[in-house]
Amino acid sequence: MKRILVTGGAGFIVSHLCERLLEEGNDVICLDNYFTGSKNNIVHLLGNPYFELVRHDVTTPFYAEVNEIYNLACPASPVHYQYNPIKTIKTSVMGAINMLGLAKRVKATILQASTSEVYGDPNVHPQPESYWGNVNTIGIRSCYDEGKRCAETLFSDYHRQNDVDIKIIRIFNTYGPKMHPNDGRVVSNFIVQALAGKDITIYGDGSQTRSFQYVDDLVEGMIRMMATRKDFTGPVNIGNPGEFSIKELAEKVIALTNSRSKITYLPLPQDDPTQRKPDISLAHKELDGWEPEVNLEKGLISTIAYFDKLLKTE
Repeated sequence: MKRILVTGGAGFIVSHLCERLLEEGNDVICLDNYFTGSKNNIVHLLGNPYFELVRHDVTTPFYAEVNEIYNLACPASPVHYQYNPIKTIKTSVMGAINMLGLAKRVKATILQASTSEVYGDPNVHPQPESYWGNVNTIGIRSCYDEGKRCAETLFSDYHRQNDVDIKIIRIFNTYGPKMHPNDGRVVSNFIVQALAGKDITIYGDGSQTRSFQYVDDLVEGMIRMMATRKDFTGPVNIGNPGEFSIKELAEKVIALTNSRSKITYLPLPQDDPTQRKPDISLAHKELDGWEPEVNLEKGLISTIAYFDKLLKTE
C-alpha cells in the first residue's frame, strides 16, 4: 500500500483520481481549500478508512509522510481563475514550491498537472511537447498560463538541482461527470444551457477548435505517467486528438439532449486560442501504449446524464 497525497482533491478531475487510487488499494490524503472544489464530489469516500480529507491551501506548507504526490490544486476554468488572478498564480507557483519541498524532504515522486494553456494561442498545430508556445504574459489568461509555465520551470529545476523525482503532464480540455455546472467551461456551459432549453452561447464565430478528453482517459494517463521510469520526467501531453469546432460541439449537445435550444454568438474573449489539439505520440510511446478510449459522443452521453440528474435535484 502506498500513501498518496493529492492536492485539489475535491475538484472535478481529482475526485475521479481519488476514487481510482483507492480502488487500487492505496492510502489517500486529499487536500482542498474548496475554492472551486466541492465536498459533494468526495463525500462518498469519507467512510473509507484509507481516505483522509484535509482542508488546506497549498500556498502554505503541508507536512506528511507520503510516497507519491499528485499536484492538481488550481482553479482551471477561465471564470474561476480570472476571479482572483493573483490567488491563481500564487496557487500555481507557491503551491509548486511547497509540494516540491515536501517531495524533496520525504523523497516522494511528484506529478505536476500542467496544461495545454502553456501553448497559448499556438502557431504550431497539433501541439507537440517540443513547442514552446505563444503566450501573452500580461493578458487576462496569463495568471493561469504563466503560473503553470512557471510551475513547470520549478519542477524541472528541483529535479536538476535536488534530484527530486518529478513527472509533468499537460492536460488538454477534459470533461465528464462532477464538473461544476457554472464553471464556465464550454462542455458544461452547453449541456446546462441545452437541458434548460436556453440559447447556447458561442463566443466568436464557433470555428475555433478544441480537443475534448473524457475524465477516465485522463486519470489512466496520470497513473501511467506516475509509474514511468525515474529518468523520464516529461512533459507529456494527455488529451484526445479528436478535433472539433465549438459550433460542432454545440450541435452535438443539442442533438444528444433533444433540445430546442438555438445557437447565439458573442464576441470572442481576449487571447482565446483559435486551435487546440494535442500530439500524443510521446504519451503513446512512453505510457505503455496509452491513448484515449472514450469518444466524444459516448463521453457526452455520460456527462449529460450526470447534469440531467443534478439539475433535477436542485
